[in-house]
Amino acid sequence: MTETDASAQRAFRELLHAQRVWDIELPAFDPAAAPDTPLPLFHAWFAEAVAAGQAEPHTMTLATADAAGLPDVRTLMLHDADERGWHFATHATSAKGRQLAARPHAALGFYWPAQGRQVRVRGPVTACPAAESRADVHARSTGALASALVGRQSEVLGSPEELARASDAAWDRAREEPEAEVAGWTRYVVEPYEVEFFQGDARRRHIRLRYHREAGTGTGAAGAGAAGAWQRELLWP
Repeated sequence: MTETDASAQRAFRELLHAQRVWDIELPAFDPAAAPDTPLPLFHAWFAEAVAAGQAEPHTMTLATADAAGLPDVRTLMLHDADERGWHFATHATSAKGRQLAARPHAALGFYWPAQGRQVRVRGPVTACPAAESRADVHARSTGALASALVGRQSEVLGSPEELARASDAAWDRAREEPEAEVAGWTRYVVEPYEVEFFQGDARRRHIRLRYHREAGTGTGAAGAGAAGAWQRELLWP
């Protein structure tokens, strides 16, 4: 390592170690008062994150595994959270779409630093019916439709100019055909068997409340199988 590289590394470490965590007043959380199931608590925490000014509280990380079983992760938007599970959408031909087709299980992570909170969700993934997937893409903005129409997600891009041409054409079509079909666009739902709520504490006595149940056999959009009753437990931080 050259002296310049070493100096850059030292500067990075100093900057990294100077960062503060939760330099704010954190909310209280009484796990004994939590609901019997995780969905109402998620809805409440989401609303509180919005009220606290959390930027983009609807973004989440999605972790999947590739054909070799190696982990992969990315950030995307939550489309809904209901009695079926946590919803998102993507092209079935994208990297995550192909991974889910081969290994239909995933984990989600939400981080809301404005309140020192995290939510983790794990479970099998089901593709929603085609009609629901079509409605999903057409319920969003023109820009979202244009992005979906570009397609080819995760493929190798030859040049920025190639993307610009495809994007311009997709925007034109999205404006002219707001009901345009998007081949392969799929809405997915993570059907949770485990949901953890993490409330940070300034003295590092973090509260971790985990809901868990036996996994079903496709309880969501497919309408088959049944998951067990939710159980709750506290975890050491």
